Amino acid sequence: MAVSSDGKRRRLRHLLKHDALRRVRWPILKRLGFHAWGDERSSVRGPGVEYAESREYEFGEDARTIDWNLSARSDRIYVRESHPDRGLDAWLIVDASASLDWGTALMLKREAAIDMASAASSLIARHGSRVGAIVFDANVRRILPPVAGRRGRLHLVGSLDADLSSAPTGAATALAAALWQAVKVIRRPGLLIVISDFLAAGGWQRPMAVLGHRHELVAARVVDPAEMSVPDIGVVTFEDPETGRQLHVDTSDRRLRERFQLAAIEQSLRISTDLKRAHAVQFEITTAQPFLPQLTEYLRRRSAEVSRRGGAHPA
Repeated sequence: MAVSSDGKRRRLRHLLKHDALRRVRWPILKRLGFHAWGDERSSVRGPGVEYAESREYEFGEDARTIDWNLSARSDRIYVRESHPDRGLDAWLIVDASASLDWGTALMLKREAAIDMASAASSLIARHGSRVGAIVFDANVRRILPPVAGRRGRLHLVGSLDADLSSAPTGAATALAAALWQAVKVIRRPGLLIVISDFLAAGGWQRPMAVLGHRHELVAARVVDPAEMSVPDIGVVTFEDPETGRQLHVDTSDRRLRERFQLAAIEQSLRISTDLKRAHAVQFEITTAQPFLPQLTEYLRRRSAEVSRRGGAHPA
């Protein structure tokens, strides 16, 4: 089901120019480390254009901050405080392993991962924030430092597209190694989006929890419907995309299908539990539905959650 390079580029251009993405922003809940360029709303008071409140003037303050209209209606002098604009640092930790070369519905899991990485980088960098990336398969393949601006964003998306489109190196998914690398590299508290199917050997839970404690952590989990059940289609040969091992299975065996479904459900619940313990916000992306409606619905729910808790709190 893989698409051609030209078709993929057309799909990405359509995605990044879609009106639905132009009308939304990536909601931020935690207090994060912001840099001085960008238009994310900060809870720190200072020079800015978004009004916060007025308070009584203190000797020695800049007279340019005086709220003359309020002061004229009172017997005291007041100054106007605003929320300064800030930009955050965001990182995409992107799985490029062989297990993403699977898809039985509208797209491959790899294509969903590319769409997620491209849309997230565009949404975040559009408002002056910087976006970096760590790409991994059996090893950490590439580290792209955070960049800002349209040119930097285009370079980032192009690099991610190239990495995700090229053949995976090695076998097992090095999710734990990539997360530990993120712990060492990413010092400033920021937004981290891990894009993976999380079908990896154990050991990733600890670094995930370390990152979740320091950063705002989103787990964009890519899934396919066939991973949860086996259809009755007779004798089939299954091959592990990462190890190459093959297994001949008689899918007409009802008990085998039931055992497979039970094991798949248990595995999925275990991954969800581990992500929750790491304080990661889960966003499940299924190949059974178009990607863009899934993303906009997630952002709508997340924005409502941020509003319910009292708005964004960058530091």
